[in-house]
Amino acid sequence: MKLRLIIFFLLVVSIATSQQTEYVDFKTAKVAIAFGDLLKKEVIGTVLYEFEILKDTDSIYIDAKGFDKIEHILDGQFIDSLYNGKQLIIKYPFKANSSHKLNITWKTTSKKAIYFIDWDNKKGNKQIWTQGQGKYTSNWLPSIDDMNDKIQFDLTVVFDKGYEVISNGKLIKTEDYLDKKKWYYDMQHPMSSYLVALAIGKYTKKIEVSKSGIPLEMYYYPEDSLKFEPTYRYTKQMFDFLEEEIGVPYPWQNYKQVPVKDFLYAGMENTSTTIFSDAFVIDSIAFVDKNYVNVNAHELAHQWFGDLVTETSGTHHWLQEGFATYYALLAEREVFGDNYYYWRLYEYAQELLNQHKARQSTSLLDPKSSSTTFYKKGAWVLHMLREKVGDVAFKTAMKNYLNKNQFKNVETDDFINEVEQVSGQDLDAFVSLWLKAKRFDYDAALESLKKSVFIQEYLMVDCEAYTSKCKEYMLHGISDEAKIKVVSQLSNRLQKENFKNSLKVRQAIAKTLSKVPETLKKDYETLLDDASYITIETALFGLWNSFPEEQNKYLEKTRNIQGFNDKNVRALWLTLALASNDFEPENSKAFFEELLDYTSSKYGFEIRMNAFRYLMWIRSCGEKCQENLQQATKHHNWQFSKFAKEMLKVK
Repeated sequence: MKLRLIIFFLLVVSIATSQQTEYVDFKTAKVAIAFGDLLKKEVIGTVLYEFEILKDTDSIYIDAKGFDKIEHILDGQFIDSLYNGKQLIIKYPFKANSSHKLNITWKTTSKKAIYFIDWDNKKGNKQIWTQGQGKYTSNWLPSIDDMNDKIQFDLTVVFDKGYEVISNGKLIKTEDYLDKKKWYYDMQHPMSSYLVALAIGKYTKKIEVSKSGIPLEMYYYPEDSLKFEPTYRYTKQMFDFLEEEIGVPYPWQNYKQVPVKDFLYAGMENTSTTIFSDAFVIDSIAFVDKNYVNVNAHELAHQWFGDLVTETSGTHHWLQEGFATYYALLAEREVFGDNYYYWRLYEYAQELLNQHKARQSTSLLDPKSSSTTFYKKGAWVLHMLREKVGDVAFKTAMKNYLNKNQFKNVETDDFINEVEQVSGQDLDAFVSLWLKAKRFDYDAALESLKKSVFIQEYLMVDCEAYTSKCKEYMLHGISDEAKIKVVSQLSNRLQKENFKNSLKVRQAIAKTLSKVPETLKKDYETLLDDASYITIETALFGLWNSFPEEQNKYLEKTRNIQGFNDKNVRALWLTLALASNDFEPENSKAFFEELLDYTSSKYGFEIRMNAFRYLMWIRSCGEKCQENLQQATKHHNWQFSKFAKEMLKVK
């Protein structure tokens, strides 16, 4: 027994300190998934791996974290194995250049990477979805956490009829299976295990086809049919643009997008199957202030940068996030124009400058860098590199880089060497300044931005010291961004004429005036008619707070407005209705119960956060509210659970 424990310990240490990819290459995975008790979050399955041995070794392993039961058969027979709670270790004298089949059967009640939504709520939006990046697919599927081993995954899933099951690749067939249904998904190319995706829920879908013939499958909740168009607006246009701009065909059989409740991030670029937060499911009014376009473009760009070619380690994370940010910005430029492109780069530069001032700047090649560095500095590097080597060399190098490294893992040198070879330029100094140095070269970035007349105009506008020009600025043809800058500088010197502007400028006025002067009351009231939920929310509170004698009028006007998916306007309306002295006292109980109901788990966490905040504000977070807040501290979304814990500290 002691000898077995010593061997076990030595194997664990060996595995923890070695790169398994030197010894074994997993080729394919045939995965069959079913579910046990959904309330207990039980996942049951089998997976058949085919792999090749590259070097002689006495063991291989599969990552499998916290499984209740796991067994295997190697090449048709049981071989001695060890399971340490994190890995299934298969002991066998494997010989180089040999091929094998490994069949694993398991059962687990996973607490990470696969999420069971609303199965304990009768009225909830019942879903199951996965998130492998940063959480590891090995929490629910025996797989390989190392992103350097790419595997062709084919998933077969059994689930209840009446639901849709979405996974990577092409759905080749469905069939009845006992009293349930079985979905068969096929992948033709390998991918890293963290990109395996599964989404189950009540969905409808619409399909468009790209210029190159790729099916674009866009899923939505049946009740959200009127939100489909604004949610997925510009999808096909951006897809076609990116294929042409990148110069490499989209590498997968189709492209699917699926909104889910209480997602951990804005979106995730699973291979051929982006899962995104249903907070981005919006109507045409919401599109003005909060749309899916950037997330849509970013996750789509990842299908090349991250999925087709994948970083070897966190040191090269910018090859995924910086590239996806840059190409998303190019796609948005195609949709919204040059000014939008330069404005977003300007915003990125300001954020990077502020990070530098806070002494938080890091190298782009530091694996511990912030998202601001990986995403926004990474995008800036590509913008500056393109200016340095020229469009033709940049696009040719990018195309070569992708084609040479497709379905492989890459480091920064793989990209830089390709650019050097195509352009004929030595990029050592560029790499030292933009990739290795901690500092963001703001001055160089600003000089690049000044090539835009739009940015020149913005930088020129200055109304800190009020002059007659400032009045002219607001009435004539400078950009909305420049006018918003003027609004922030004028503050309490705003005039009636300033309201004769676009939605965005009027929104800035609404936010700037914390207390509405009587002289601007009528003009400010018109903000309640703007097609912007942020403007309406801001103006409603501003008017309610500034003119107590007319609170009822403002509440009556905005009674039926819900706002974004987080019910930003409705939650505020209910709060103000309760806080008003004489607004429909006979309905106060109903108003309170509705607001309190929004704190329950049947709603998305964004709605719940708004409700909790407002109940705290009016000092009405009683026993049921506190109970729901306590429950929220255990929510799978860490931002929401942290919010709930902080709220509980408030007396």
